[in-house]
Amino acid sequence: MRYLHTMIRVSNLEQSLAFWCGQLGLVQTKRSDYESGRFSLIFLAAPVDAEAAQTSQAPLLELTYNWDADEDLSTGRSWGHLAYEVDDIHRLCQHLLDAGVIINRPPRDGRMAFIKSPDGVSIELLQAGGAVTPCEPWLSMANQGSW
Repeated sequence: MRYLHTMIRVSNLEQSLAFWCGQLGLVQTKRSDYESGRFSLIFLAAPVDAEAAQTSQAPLLELTYNWDADEDLSTGRSWGHLAYEVDDIHRLCQHLLDAGVIINRPPRDGRMAFIKSPDGVSIELLQAGGAVTPCEPWLSMANQGSW
């Protein structure tokens, strides 16, 4: 058995791709648009996994966009979160903050932060190699909302 992907539905494809690729830095490995079913499947990988994902089709995040759906995609607390290891948690959180992403749980400990996607999917960011030295503005930043 091996892990392949996690699928999440998205309500606005352009906004979702701007977040997952433009702000978080994932890369698109495959896209399939199904005219007859009126949906698109977009597979994303972390940059370090992108080359391997082309052949193994894993590990991936699958964005499913139903073209005509008008549904509430809010997630319940039982969903949990997706987790990504990052090279520089402070730099990435600053980049996200500058792009207007709310840092729900700032990296006050230099190790972990939480954000949410445009559709409310909770994402844990973990510093590669363990915690870095805590610093401002993260040390004094309060939690916002839930994660």
